[in-house]
Amino acid sequence: MAAPTSPSQVPVGVDPNRPSIARVYGGFLGGKDLYEVDRQVMVKINEAVPEAVDIARGNRGFLNRACRFLAQTRISQFLDCGSGLPTAENTHQIVQRFNDEAKVVYVDNDPVVLAHGRALLEDDFRVHMVSADIFQPRSVLENEVVRANLDFTRPLVVLQVGTMHHVEGDHAPEIMREYVDALPSGSYVVFSHFFDPQVPELTEIARRIENILVNGPMGAGRFRTRDEILPMLDGLELIKPNAPSEPGLAVCDEWWPDGPRLTPLSGAARCIVGAVGRKP
Repeated sequence: MAAPTSPSQVPVGVDPNRPSIARVYGGFLGGKDLYEVDRQVMVKINEAVPEAVDIARGNRGFLNRACRFLAQTRISQFLDCGSGLPTAENTHQIVQRFNDEAKVVYVDNDPVVLAHGRALLEDDFRVHMVSADIFQPRSVLENEVVRANLDFTRPLVVLQVGTMHHVEGDHAPEIMREYVDALPSGSYVVFSHFFDPQVPELTEIARRIENILVNGPMGAGRFRTRDEILPMLDGLELIKPNAPSEPGLAVCDEWWPDGPRLTPLSGAARCIVGAVGRKP
């Protein structure tokens, strides 16, 4: 269903005249819960970079594979920050396939995400959705629901997938450090970020999308270089699932792929990277 447009149908706290990061991302993944202002952003991005959908798909595929990878460990606690609108293969569905005792707490502050998430999860007592600002780590880490359902004396997984590129300025490493510091040894972080590969034709793709996101009504969406991204992963040992020689920070589609690639990656697909890091 398309998102409601009449004032009486708009969820409390939602501004239908301002685009939402979560709704636009969901739209690129095939979701229909959009307002016209969200569609306008998608049209502008598609006009600038027709293959931009590959960024969203690569990011989601990385999330799925990283969850499968970690679900096969003995860790059974997951904190998914900036979870976005529910779609096929959500974090809890993936990890509970391997361990039906796994607990997942989703965190977001978009009213549409919260409404859809709570409706989806109401029958699963091991999965919860909380409202908090993920860029204020204390508000997440000290949240009553988070603390009641996740044991921070035992290893857990924190997901920051496609979130930190929406932090302006140079505060993202500081935000990530606060999350990592709160984790016990043996925990993991799943992380992805818009990427400037510093190759002229790929940098041009990154800048076209960034210009629409940062200078438009959304106001955020930075493509950063490897040297700018790696400080966000300080304190973590990056997993190399493909081979010892592989970099820990990799293009999302190339992190633990499901099989050989039959067609080359598009330029846009090479503009988002992911990593899984373990806290020693």
